[in-house]
Amino acid sequence: MTPPQRRRRYPSQEIPEPPPTPSKEDHEGDTKAPERLYVVAGPDGERADIDLVTLIVARADPPPSATPEQTAMLRLCTAPLSVAELSAYLSLPFSVVTVLLTEMLTAELVQARAPIVRQALPDRSLLEAVMHGLQRL
Repeated sequence: MTPPQRRRRYPSQEIPEPPPTPSKEDHEGDTKAPERLYVVAGPDGERADIDLVTLIVARADPPPSATPEQTAMLRLCTAPLSVAELSAYLSLPFSVVTVLLTEMLTAELVQARAPIVRQALPDRSLLEAVMHGLQRL
């Protein structure tokens, strides 16, 4: 049996037109550049001992003085979320999230919990019951 042959795609001779550039008339008030990460995170100071699997839980509602990122974190953390999940949901690097969480921990807006550690090995009787159940099938 011979494997299927790959066919090379030949690009068309036409050059695609570049997408139109947005004009200033399209975005009247949206000419603001995105914030730099050091502006979001603030001055680099001490950081709490947080790793990717530390669970974060909100303890209070967002205060009026909270930044938009901190407000988003507090709203997401009504149920325990790991720092990795927060970083992914907010599209922020882990280092920025740890700086923001350190500020929120000192203000007692959130609580950091150690992750739930499962037993290394399951109970032998459970494994035997599963094995016997599979053998009956």
